Amino acid sequence: MKNLKHLILLFSIISLCSLSGCKTNPVTGKKELSLMSESKEIAMGKEYDPSIVASYGLYEDTKMQKFIDEKGQEMARISHRPHLNYEFKILDSPVVNAFAVPGGYVYFTRGIMAHFNNEAEFAGVLGHEIGHITARHSAKQYSKQMLGQVGLIAGVVLSPGVRNNFQQIQQGMGLLFLKFGRDAESQSDMLGVTYSTEVGYDSQYMAGFFKTLSRMREGTESENIPTFMSTHPDPGDRFNKVKQLTVAEQAKYPAKKYAVERDNYLRMIDGLVYGEDPKGGYVQNDVFYHPVMKFKFDVPRGWRTANSPAQFQMADPNGKAMMAFTLGQGKTLEEAAQNFISQNKLTLISSENGNVNGYKAIALVAEQNNEQDPTQSVRILNYVIDFGTNIFQLYGVSQKAAFTAYRKTFKASMQSFDKLTDPAKINVKPERIKIKTVSKAGNLRSVLNTFKVKADRQKEHAILNGMELGEQIKAGTLIKIIEK
Repeated sequence: MKNLKHLILLFSIISLCSLSGCKTNPVTGKKELSLMSESKEIAMGKEYDPSIVASYGLYEDTKMQKFIDEKGQEMARISHRPHLNYEFKILDSPVVNAFAVPGGYVYFTRGIMAHFNNEAEFAGVLGHEIGHITARHSAKQYSKQMLGQVGLIAGVVLSPGVRNNFQQIQQGMGLLFLKFGRDAESQSDMLGVTYSTEVGYDSQYMAGFFKTLSRMREGTESENIPTFMSTHPDPGDRFNKVKQLTVAEQAKYPAKKYAVERDNYLRMIDGLVYGEDPKGGYVQNDVFYHPVMKFKFDVPRGWRTANSPAQFQMADPNGKAMMAFTLGQGKTLEEAAQNFISQNKLTLISSENGNVNGYKAIALVAEQNNEQDPTQSVRILNYVIDFGTNIFQLYGVSQKAAFTAYRKTFKASMQSFDKLTDPAKINVKPERIKIKTVSKAGNLRSVLNTFKVKADRQKEHAILNGMELGEQIKAGTLIKIIEK
């Protein structure tokens, strides 16, 4: 039986090779098995892009968008795959992150743009992300996933006992797309050095930016860790390795001068929104406020939150329950409630018409059963609320066994939904990066004191500027200050 499994797996792999062929990697020049064609990469990128933009929103800044597009296209032209139609976008998110999807799509959050201190840092990360595309790392992940599924299919054919779990296993293997392995990250670091050097930037500043990211991790809660660090594994020698790669790469062009462009970059990001932008909703004293749509509701005390244009999420710190607020899908309360049930393949338990603070609402309870493991079945409470021009829904999810314990928490938050009328909550302004000129030499701490930066935010400012608090600053130096 074991030999039969191996024969089926081997036959499947040979069949895949004959159908798809072994393709030459544009970066290494080596032949490798690839089950994703270039046309499929491009199609995948086109499919992902609208969802990414819808989830995060675009940060509207003509000057910054022109900058990343010009620098991105310049680097794309000297890359290993210059024929792709590259697109470069800034996402309206405070999270510190940059990522790429197949086919030529590269994204920077405004959070990471705020933490760059010169064009050279940006160029290094830009090259790193383009490197993921040119080295076809997503295509490799896809090929690994498909080969893994071939093995699972063989197991399913030969072992009926695992057939019922096949869909769950496939979904788990889909998580391969979320992270690249250490080898892929190291290769993209190398390409970041190569590409940024070739277009004329000093790539040692890319290494310096990794140090800034590492400092952001120190003594912070997990939700404050830069996403770039979780989606881009950080080997202990990464900083030194990039420095070594820079020395070797620059040695190829001994007469070349390498740009840093600190002041130009800082002047470009002057006024950049920093942190959460309240216009998209914000949490204050355990209440979520939306100043544009003018509503509010309570957040369970101690729960973690995450906000995006698509939805606002709340999570029990113990990981046993979550809640979400989003637009209802339908023109009427009844249609939105029905769509929620059908789209999520739920079984309706109960439905009750009522109102929340004068607004018509439907409260429904539903569940999703897990036949393979009943302990993983979930129960949901969803309030669908008619707020005039919009239908909203607030729903809470927990394991079926824990639902009774969480129902009171869910209900309290949902029934607190109300209209926002307080001008102080409606007219709140975001924090922004303001670029200041140091008038008197001194260490960074003393400089921050002159700009009236509070002591409890001085470390944050030091990291934001890529400096240490005791570091000496010359008069005339430009630095970032967070202001409203």
